[in-house]
Amino acid sequence: MALLDSVVAEEVTALAGARVVRAERLHGGDINDAHAVALADGREVFVKSNKRALRMMFQREAEGLAWLADARALRVPKVIGVGERVLLLELIRSAVRRDDFDVCLGRGLAALHRAGADGYGLPVDNYIGTLPQSNRSRVRWAEFYRDERLAPLIARAGTQLSSQDRRVFDRLLQRMESLVGDLDRASRLHGDLWGGNVHTDERGAPVLIDPAAYGGDREIDLAMMRLFGGFSERVFAAYDEAAPPRSGWRDRVKLYQLYPLLVHVNLFGGGYVASAVEVAKGYV
Repeated sequence: MALLDSVVAEEVTALAGARVVRAERLHGGDINDAHAVALADGREVFVKSNKRALRMMFQREAEGLAWLADARALRVPKVIGVGERVLLLELIRSAVRRDDFDVCLGRGLAALHRAGADGYGLPVDNYIGTLPQSNRSRVRWAEFYRDERLAPLIARAGTQLSSQDRRVFDRLLQRMESLVGDLDRASRLHGDLWGGNVHTDERGAPVLIDPAAYGGDREIDLAMMRLFGGFSERVFAAYDEAAPPRSGWRDRVKLYQLYPLLVHVNLFGGGYVASAVEVAKGYV
C-alpha cells in the first residue's frame, strides 16, 4: 500500500467498490503513475493515476478506448471506472509475443481503420500526451489536418520558432490541399501509435493502449509507427495486404510525421524544432 498515494487509493476504492489491499508499481509511463492493484474482493485492476491530471484527461482516454473497442479489431483494455485523478482498467499481464504477433497487429490495424468514423475529428476534444488536441469537425481532411492539427501546435510553439521558420510553415499550410489529396472517408485512428502504445496480452497477442483517438487519414497512424520505430516490416506488409495503400502514400509519410514532431517541439523543444522545420521545408 505504501506505493499507492492515499488520495488515489480512496478514489480507486470508490470507483471499484472494493478496498485496495495491495499495489505494485509498473514501469513504462512518463506522464502518469501506473500500478497493478489487488482489491479486497479478489480482483486485480490496472490503475493509472495523476494527482495533477488535466481536466477530463482520463475521461477522454476512457472514451477513446471504448471507441476503439467498438471496432472489434484489436484488443484494448476494458474500462472499469474513471475519475478526476484515476483511470481503472482491466489488468492485462503480458506473455511472450506469439509468432504471428506482427501479422495480427497489421491486419488488426487495417480492420480498425476500416471501421471508420463519422467524419474528420471527434465529437469531443481530447489530449495527445499532455497537450490539448482539438477534434473540431471539418468537411475536408486537408482542412482538418491544417487547422486542427498543425496550425495550433505551430502557434503554441511560440519563440521556439524563428520568423523564418514561421514563414516556412505558413507556406506549407497554404499548400495543404494539394499535398494530402482527397479521401473517400475518415478512418478510425488510434492517433498516438508509437511502439510504447502497443502492449502484449496474456496470449501473446497485440493490445492498443493510450489512444489520442479521432477520425482522419489512416496514413497518420502508419506514419507515426515509422517515425519512432519499434515495428517490423512484417506489420506493414500484413497491413498493406489487408488494406492496399492509397496512391502516393510515400510522399505523405514525412508530412504526417510532422504532427508528432510538433507535439515533441511543444513538450520537449531542443532538436525537435530543427527536425520539424526540415520536414516542412521538404514540402514548400
